[in-house]
Amino acid sequence: MWLTNSLVSYGAALDAADAAALGADGAAAIAGYLASRGASASTPLHTLPGLAAELGLAELRVKDEGFRLGLGSFKALGGAYAATRLALEAAAARLGRNVSYGELRAPEVAALTSGLTFVCATDGNHGRSVAEGARYVGARCVIYIHAGVSAERAVAIASFGAEVVRISGDYDASVAEAARAAQAHDWLLVSDTSTPGYERIPLMVMQGYTAILAESLAEMAEPPTHIFIQAGVGGVAAALAAHAALRLGARRPRVVVVEPARAACVLASAQAGSLVAIPPGEPTVMAMLECREPSLVAWRVLSRVADAFMTVEEDDAVAVMNRLARPSRGDPAIIAGESGGVGLAGLMQAAQDPELKRALGLDAGSHAWLVNTEGATDAGRYRELTGESP
Repeated sequence: MWLTNSLVSYGAALDAADAAALGADGAAAIAGYLASRGASASTPLHTLPGLAAELGLAELRVKDEGFRLGLGSFKALGGAYAATRLALEAAAARLGRNVSYGELRAPEVAALTSGLTFVCATDGNHGRSVAEGARYVGARCVIYIHAGVSAERAVAIASFGAEVVRISGDYDASVAEAARAAQAHDWLLVSDTSTPGYERIPLMVMQGYTAILAESLAEMAEPPTHIFIQAGVGGVAAALAAHAALRLGARRPRVVVVEPARAACVLASAQAGSLVAIPPGEPTVMAMLECREPSLVAWRVLSRVADAFMTVEEDDAVAVMNRLARPSRGDPAIIAGESGGVGLAGLMQAAQDPELKRALGLDAGSHAWLVNTEGATDAGRYRELTGESP
């Protein structure tokens, strides 16, 4: 299923706060954060000439976030950055002065940050990032997971020193429980989804994701003409779409948001003309994208700068994992988790659908850019679906 963006907000300017966080200045701030951690090297940007030729495109490039900060996914850029920023702000408020990244190990700063507790809900990757960020600043961390999160992902989160609390119910139930705990215990909630009155921190998380496109643009001679990017609550899709629009202006690429057919809350909102929640349904193999309501900030951005919305089926996601694991025609092998290659699944579907291909302007002159948003963050599941060891 697909539709082009015909919302009344399409093409409108971004809100000032969104533009400030997701434009060039926001990306520069993320670059400074990464440099402070000794992690300024870009993640790989692969070129897939064989698959590009097969799809009738001029070029196909994939940014591989499976290598980001050793956490295995793009989420490493968001939660850890927000936790670090919030720790510095808390220390600055107590000390009455600005506190830099370089002061995190100073005794007077460490004494303050060690008293903080961060909390969030997660399908796996965001919680791992928040837990890593909390450990980096010496703070406590509590992560809520729902019934569908694998044991391997829970162990990975706990390996960063976080207390992992599993609840019954789905992702949205874990989000509600994390918010309740934050309010009850005066903990710092670092969510990647925003709600009315809670926007600043999710926008900070989204700001981290701008590094993905900023790094790629620095490496490419020409900007892409098309971006196919997956969405759960929509944070990374909105961050990349906004950064492309703000950096490239009239030369910005067409942005297509791709979701699992079983959890397409962004597309449902586009159909309804406003942000909506979809009812619980059958689980999707694309576990990191199994969300039932878009983030408020992400929807506000995507309604203005996304060009189209589409869904892919379960088999599409698994087929892409296998195609990337065992490429042909000289393309590099890429390890993509269940949700990592969903943007590519959308591109392949679009390239094979004459009507959608025309609507999106995909042709022999198109330069497509995608993101492998996660590596094999659950190695057992990866082996089960691909027959390969990550």
